[in-house]
Amino acid sequence: MKALQTLQKNIRRDWMLLLIILPGVLYFAIFCYGPMYGILMAFKDYNISRGVLGSPWAGLKHFKELVNSVYFGRLVKNTFILSIEQLLWSFPIPIAFALLLNELKHSGIRRVAQTAAYLPHFVSVVVVVGILKDLLASDGGVLTQLLAGFRVRPKNYFNIPEAFRTLYVGSGVWQEFGWNSIIYVAAISGIDQEMYESAALDGAGRWKKLIYITLPSIAPTIILLLILNMGNMLNIGYEKVILMYNSATYSTADIFSTYVYRKGLLNAQYSFASAVGLANSLINVIILLGANFLAKKATDTSIF
Repeated sequence: MKALQTLQKNIRRDWMLLLIILPGVLYFAIFCYGPMYGILMAFKDYNISRGVLGSPWAGLKHFKELVNSVYFGRLVKNTFILSIEQLLWSFPIPIAFALLLNELKHSGIRRVAQTAAYLPHFVSVVVVVGILKDLLASDGGVLTQLLAGFRVRPKNYFNIPEAFRTLYVGSGVWQEFGWNSIIYVAAISGIDQEMYESAALDGAGRWKKLIYITLPSIAPTIILLLILNMGNMLNIGYEKVILMYNSATYSTADIFSTYVYRKGLLNAQYSFASAVGLANSLINVIILLGANFLAKKATDTSIF
């Protein structure tokens, strides 16, 4: 009874704060926790007329079907390689960009650079892929003509399996590096300026300030974001891949999310698609826990 009274008192006191976080809570409840109900489909032979609860149980049938599929090895290989390449490029570049911005003392130039870097984030993926295809068109693309000046024969790069990952990762880095640097810029701006002034009095140049002040100060932020990126590593959206791939590039472009799209939406194999998605999520959880454990052991910084 006392606990209930305390709860009511806290609600009356903090009702404005609770009202502010209500949209966020509703968002996660509806779009993140609500769909978890569909996980049951991975263990059932889902029938639309019977619904999720009325469909018969199938146990691990769909997981066994996934592992025994002729595409399983290709899906695992492509998903991991694309995820690792994306992480290796898309994670450090925003950090480097934030550090470079910090070295720009002219506020006008800095604002222009930030704005130019942020803008691609607001461009639709469809538009980005369209621009990329126009630039690399074998019959008159700007980059194709530029490469022709170096005696590189025109090619349809979107039909070359080996070029798919480079195009995917490169366009993704261009689109998101500015936006992803915002949190690092904020972390750098929070560093006590007296530390830089003291270092300058001791004769430290820009490089030493960067190594001994800036990087150590934002290291916890870098580690936390690395852990979160690791946990989200295999969640590659199917939209951009579908826009870029074709039958000629399946060998390097086909990943778990595109397989789920084909099986679940195109072939209406909802239970099997749910099993594939759940397996992908479980692997992400394992990677997240492993990255968090290693970070905690190595640096004493972790998300939990």
